[in-house]
Amino acid sequence: MLVDGYTKVPAGKLVAAVTCLEMRAPVKAARDPVPETVTLERQETPGLDWYRDLYLRVGGDWLWGSRLALGDDALAAILEDTRVEVYAVVSGGRAEGILELDFREQDQCELAFFGLTKSVIGQGVGRWLMNRAIEHAWSKPISRFWVHTCSLDSPQALDFYIRSGFVPFERMVEVFDDPRLTGVLPEHAAPQIPILRG
Repeated sequence: MLVDGYTKVPAGKLVAAVTCLEMRAPVKAARDPVPETVTLERQETPGLDWYRDLYLRVGGDWLWGSRLALGDDALAAILEDTRVEVYAVVSGGRAEGILELDFREQDQCELAFFGLTKSVIGQGVGRWLMNRAIEHAWSKPISRFWVHTCSLDSPQALDFYIRSGFVPFERMVEVFDDPRLTGVLPEHAAPQIPILRG
């Protein structure tokens, strides 16, 4: 149990305040004009290099590193599982966003990864993508759709999830090795978060 007050964090570690949110029934989709030059394409068997490239381009600024730290076999086991659905937001013939829905837990879906590259942010694509996520998740027989975000993520993320119909239900603290120091991410990733080497 955490105690009130400050707790020193060792050099080389990062700390994130994690908020978990859930949706217990489908919500009415917010208006989302379909972006003219953007499509959503299911990736039945995403290649590992393709997936890692997109994951890094979407999440590098927010220190997404968990999937990059996995070896080929472990990552392939997730991506090839028929209960995991990976979609790419395609713009100009290139994947510029990711939507990953995880149905591996019975009766629920986790919004495992959701994000866009800088090239399509600010064009309404995020709202459009969230509406597709809600539609796809609730097209299956689930009773719970959930997601977690953290204080290292985009400052708009938590409010966006709440406005999309998710309700916060739990808060956690995550402590982990800085992925820029372990070599999972390049050292120039997420320049807004200082590296503390000790």
